[in-house]
Amino acid sequence: MSETTADSTAATHDGPTTPGRRGAAHDSAFLRACRHEPVPHTPVWFMRQAGRSLPEYLKVREGIPMLESCMRPELVKEITLQPVRRHKVDAAIFFSDIVVPLKAVGIDVDIKPGIGPVIADPIRTAEDLKRLRPLEPDDVPYITEAVGLLVDELGETPLIGFAGAPYTLASYLIEGGPSKNHENTKAMMYGQPELWAALVDRLADITSAFLKVQIEAGASAVQLFDSWVGALAPDDYRRSVMPSSTKVFDAVAGYGVPRIHFGVGTGELLGLMGQAGADIVGVDWRVPLNVAAERVGQGKGLQGNLDPAVLYAPTKVVETKAREVLHAAQALGTSGHIFNLGHGVLPSMDPDALSRLVAFVHEASAR
Repeated sequence: MSETTADSTAATHDGPTTPGRRGAAHDSAFLRACRHEPVPHTPVWFMRQAGRSLPEYLKVREGIPMLESCMRPELVKEITLQPVRRHKVDAAIFFSDIVVPLKAVGIDVDIKPGIGPVIADPIRTAEDLKRLRPLEPDDVPYITEAVGLLVDELGETPLIGFAGAPYTLASYLIEGGPSKNHENTKAMMYGQPELWAALVDRLADITSAFLKVQIEAGASAVQLFDSWVGALAPDDYRRSVMPSSTKVFDAVAGYGVPRIHFGVGTGELLGLMGQAGADIVGVDWRVPLNVAAERVGQGKGLQGNLDPAVLYAPTKVVETKAREVLHAAQALGTSGHIFNLGHGVLPSMDPDALSRLVAFVHEASAR
């Protein structure tokens, strides 16, 4: 992991940057952990911390479609800040959706309540691929504006930008929506390898551009979500997915911001996900941190990995399980651990349980 500060690195990168904004969060516990530096306590944030578990979120989103809410800068700012105010987490995660850049380049996509992203015309042929044009900063001015508003408001609290990884985006585009078996996706990957390679390469460019917009507007770190990649065997990941993910991480490496990689059910892929270029690898609850550390290898930070379902148990149980995660990280002898859930916050989760967990992690891990 580079020890270069985000300020100096960003300032030397081609293109507009706002190093002063990002610099305010430089000494935060979250960014110090990302750099494997001593921390006052283990930093904690939650995937999907901004969203359906919060009554204030449901109130401000009432009557506003998901994708539209992602394109209103003031609303994005408010939703992103809500869990920071309520839970006192150590980092904010930018409120958006992985299909926003696809929408921005002209793909007919909508997010259906109870279903998820739905693509009107799936991409399954070389002719279809022509519809997937490059993403330009002018396609997403609302992202630049929202990140700027947030960084000004957050001050010393870091903002994590995010995007969907090429494999997961490709799966949505090919299947036309969420899929349990990814049969059309794998059929293309196995049966039309050249078309597959062209698709994920193009998606890598779109994803890279989307992350660059967020970084240049002031995001302190980025996370690449590969929600569906756990459906693959290691050899398939190495051959057919890793090159496009690596391209994304390489594209933003020059900015010097920490790069996090997360997928679900990726225990057998953790080493490869680290090799793809991530500085920090997210771990779900299925793999103990000591096993994850061995698979990921030295020099990488770990993020995770409390089972989200634990939050439905009594507080003492939650604290016991959280302490187990903290002790596992401590036994590794590294400060490069970020406490998180092994997946996202569930819609029915009690927000107060999350607030209590943050307070417990801060107290139990105080240095």
